Parts: sequence; structure tokens; C-alpha cells
Amino acid sequence: MDRTIALSALAALGQETRLEVFRLLVRAGPEGVPAGEIASRLEAVQNTTSAHLKVLTHAGLIRPEREGRIVRYVAEMAGFRDLLAYLMEDCCNGDPELCRPAIDAVTCRC
Repeated sequence: MDRTIALSALAALGQETRLEVFRLLVRAGPEGVPAGEIASRLEAVQNTTSAHLKVLTHAGLIRPEREGRIVRYVAEMAGFRDLLAYLMEDCCNGDPELCRPAIDAVTCRC
């Protein structure tokens, strides 16, 4: 991941509603959530939610999946993984044990 893409992803997540949308979609897993349901779950206006979904999509953090007339959004885990890898690229001067707490914190315990 290059710096421009990382900055785009971080900027997208740097807004409260977009962060909540992303977290909602991560929790939903591969099934994702329909756009209208995202707005209602977050008690947000649909037009505003649509704009937030567009920003997150352009940042490579979510992707739309069309099912007939319904657009379902899914967390783009590859984009999220790439962002985490970029942030940890130079972690602890190459000593992986110094990074162990950070790695453990982001490791899924599902």
C-alpha cells in the first residue's frame, strides 16, 4: 500500500459515522448489510449515509454488492489488512517480539 492510499483510508475512518459504518460491516462479516439497514441501525439520514458509504468505498475499505434492487455493503478485509500492514511495516525496528502486543490485539479470537 502506498502512502496516498493509506491516507485516504485513514481519512475515511477519521470521521465518526464512517468509523461506525466500517465497524458495523466488520461485525456483519461476509454477509454484509443492506444500505438502508445501515442507515437505520446507525439512526442516520439515508442521503448522508450514502455519502459516507461512497467515501469508504473509494478508500478501499468496503465494497458494494448488488442483489437485484438492493445494494449490500461488505467490509473489504483485504483493504483493511493492507492498511494494518502499512501501519506496522516498520514496527519496532524489525524486532517482532516488541510488536507482539499490537499483533495480539488485532488477532481475531473468533
